[in-house]
Amino acid sequence: MSTQYDIDYLTIHGFKSIKELNDFPMKKLNVLIGANGAGKSNFVAYFKLLSELVEGRLQNWTTKQGTADRILSFGVKETDSLKSFVQFGRNGYTFVLEPTVNGGFSFEREKLYFNGPHYGESWIELGSGHTEAKLKEKAEKSDGNAVVNYCYSSISSWNVYHFHDTGETAGMKRAGSLHDNKFLRSDASNLAAFLYKLKEESADVYKQICKTISLAIPLFDDFVLEPTTLPSEEKQIRLLWKQKDSDYELWPSQLSDGSIRFICLVTALLQPIPPSTIIIDEPELGLHPYAITLLGGLLRSASTRMQVIVSTQSVPLVNEFEIEDLIIVEREDGATVFKRHEEADFETWLDEYSVGELWEKNILGGRPKK
Repeated sequence: MSTQYDIDYLTIHGFKSIKELNDFPMKKLNVLIGANGAGKSNFVAYFKLLSELVEGRLQNWTTKQGTADRILSFGVKETDSLKSFVQFGRNGYTFVLEPTVNGGFSFEREKLYFNGPHYGESWIELGSGHTEAKLKEKAEKSDGNAVVNYCYSSISSWNVYHFHDTGETAGMKRAGSLHDNKFLRSDASNLAAFLYKLKEESADVYKQICKTISLAIPLFDDFVLEPTTLPSEEKQIRLLWKQKDSDYELWPSQLSDGSIRFICLVTALLQPIPPSTIIIDEPELGLHPYAITLLGGLLRSASTRMQVIVSTQSVPLVNEFEIEDLIIVEREDGATVFKRHEEADFETWLDEYSVGELWEKNILGGRPKK
């Protein structure tokens, strides 16, 4: 399998509150901080759009958002198109979406970029006027161009994880198909099957996951992962667990919402073959302060194996990072802007305050404006 590169630069024009973001540099670890409504979630939502777009589900995603008018910055009367260019390694993917009369989008442009050592800069046109991306379709052709194949496999590997739904009907709490274990799904709906596969094929990683979970949930001992066979002969598995010094099997509903989210986060961040880039919105939701400290360490460690993009409103979590890891998100004239700082500019402050305290005191920016 070809090496997949991190996202290096990102350009977004006209997506929700992100009116104009040009060649913004992305690092191995990217922590978005800002006030409510600043636009952090819209940055995360861009990657959800990109994921749905390259899989040929743009119109369905747009319908769920409402219409194109709700996606374009300040509506169709002010913004006539959504434009983006994402660069990773020697490659890039660009598209321009224009609103249609029925509230959807059509592609005014879809192109790939390549800058090779022997060929120089070149562009591959994928077409215009279509309503669903052609990248996947062209990549799946047996005679597909290597650049096309590589770009699709890279972009489709960028995963947005969202573990907020921990209700009784959440997939992670229900029985699911044992064979659904190739990768951890974005909502962890196949958590039991994925953990079972790790236990069978990556025992050291599975033990590390259990050990890390027990640091935040002291009563936790291990999962009980036992496949069952339905009359249809389909094997299913449910996420059960047990406490230390007990063999009594407990249900996921006997874990707090914060605990089940922490289990999902640990599994995502310690998985042995991770996506090249993962994106997580507010992972601290419902977590105990000590679990937030553990999460910070997990995110830092994960960023040595994959690119991590995370948004947060947690001062304790921000304390776990360096200033140069942060992306400050603010609103200016109604639009979202993104800024980075150099740690050297805050050396005097850091002698007395933590990074989180500097954010809390609005020294770094990204706090509500009076």
